[in-house]
Formats: sequence, structure tokens, C-alpha cells
Amino acid sequence: MRKGLSGRERTVLQSLVDRRHFNMNSILFDPKVLENIDFQPVECHYNPPINAITPGEDLVLRPLRISDYDSGFLENLEQLTDVGKVSKEMFEDSFKRMKNSDGLYYVIVVENILSERVIASATLLIEQKFIHACGLRGRIEDVVVNSTYRGRQLGKLLIDTLALLSKQLGCYKVTLDCRDEKRGFYESLGFKKEEGNSNFMQIRFH
Repeated sequence: MRKGLSGRERTVLQSLVDRRHFNMNSILFDPKVLENIDFQPVECHYNPPINAITPGEDLVLRPLRISDYDSGFLENLEQLTDVGKVSKEMFEDSFKRMKNSDGLYYVIVVENILSERVIASATLLIEQKFIHACGLRGRIEDVVVNSTYRGRQLGKLLIDTLALLSKQLGCYKVTLDCRDEKRGFYESLGFKKEEGNSNFMQIRFH
């Protein structure tokens, strides 16, 4: 575990390992990827303080699990867009393809550990490029927080976590598309609009 964790943080981290549904075949990526994120650069965004390890009381931020078909993941996505009819077989097939993609998909969720329901999620896609010396670009998509949990800084937390993760994975930039009314929000998190395309936001890493 990362040095300097509080007792509460260590308890939450341990719960990621101890939960009865946890094994490496059923989880999209290794939770240690999230544990190793240095959240210090964005701690000023949060009042009261939260981070990827301690997202709030009774909440855990973790990778998507194959069992999340039954934990409200798709129902929560419906608050963002039309999901369509997705059978459990379809979900599990897509999950397995993502898991076998050699680290190109990072879907994170926030779970209420009391109700065992997913209440927020977001996706980071890693795109292999030929430009920038065959560099990697991160793209954040499908960010959604359940309406009953809005106002708890979880949207910021999802974005910051994935932006920091993309930097940790060696991306030269991370991007997202947003609606006009959301530009100010993303600018407050360090994203800048591209000249001539005001809905395309990016952070470039040096």
C-alpha cells in the first residue's frame, strides 16, 4: 500500500481485496492501479477532502466487476444516455473483450458498500497512436453520477482520477467532449478547450 495512508484509507483499500466478489478474473483491471495514483496535485479541488481511496462515507471507488450487471451499473448509465437492451450474456462478453484488450479500457465505478449498488461511473479509453513517438492518448467518456448522489463531488472525483491515471499510464494528453454548459466545470479541473472546437477539452502532459 502507498505510504502515509490513514487507518480509514487502509481499511477501505483492504475491503477492495476482501469483498466476496473479488478475484482477478472478475475485475476489469488490478485495483493497485488506483491505489498508486498520486492525488496530491488535485487535492485543492475538494472541500471536504475526498480522493480515489476515500470517496466518501460508505462509498468505494473501484474497477468495474463482471458482477456489476446485477449491481445497477447499467441502470445508472441510463441517467446519462440510452443504454438499450443489454442481456447479461452481452454484458459479460463485452466485459471480457475489454479485459483482454491489453490495458486499453479502464472503467471505474463508485459503489455504496451498504446497498452494494453502483452509484457513479466513468470510462478511460487508451488509444495507441503513431504520432508523438507512438505515444498514448487517453479519452474520458460516459461520466455519470446517480441523481441522488450529486453534490458530493463525485463527478470531479471521477474526472480527476481518470486524468491522473492517464498521466500515470504514460499518455501525452487526455481528452473529453462536453456540452457547452459544462465547459466551465472542466476548465476548473485543468482542461482547456481546443482552438476552433470549444466542446473538445484536453490536458496535455509534459
